[in-house]
Amino acid sequence: PYSYPIVAPLNRKLLDTTTARGKHIASRLKKEIVIWLATTNPDGRPLAVPVWFLFEGGTFDIYSVPGQKVRNIERSKLVSLHLNSTPDGGDVVRIEGTAQVMKRRPPAYKVPAYVRKYGSQIKSNGWTPESFSADYRIPIRVRATKFHGGD
Repeated sequence: PYSYPIVAPLNRKLLDTTTARGKHIASRLKKEIVIWLATTNPDGRPLAVPVWFLFEGGTFDIYSVPGQKVRNIERSKLVSLHLNSTPDGGDVVRIEGTAQVMKRRPPAYKVPAYVRKYGSQIKSNGWTPESFSADYRIPIRVRATKFHGGD
């Protein structure tokens, strides 16, 4: 597998959905349940964890429990996101971005698109939208700066 940048100048769309590959990536970002968020620990080692997310307009909204990934983002805003590949390592989608812990964001249960996307997972894990939001109370926003994709 290989990767090639799918990037436009900053004054244009970051993900070019006029191309077949761009449309495919946008579709995956809408449908996929999990994306891997990679941050950097204080000792320089990467920390990659699966997270639930909403993607819209070049940003990823994520809700987190308090923990190491949140502390890593507060220390260094540079992150990467990765979708799962195919079993043979194809259909790679990797995103570079900057992350920020958002102080003034509604809880997940007050975001209709989030509840629509993850309602069945929330229920099957024994939460209500409100109890999920009490646990996953830290809102994180990742602004994509570069998309990489390849087959």
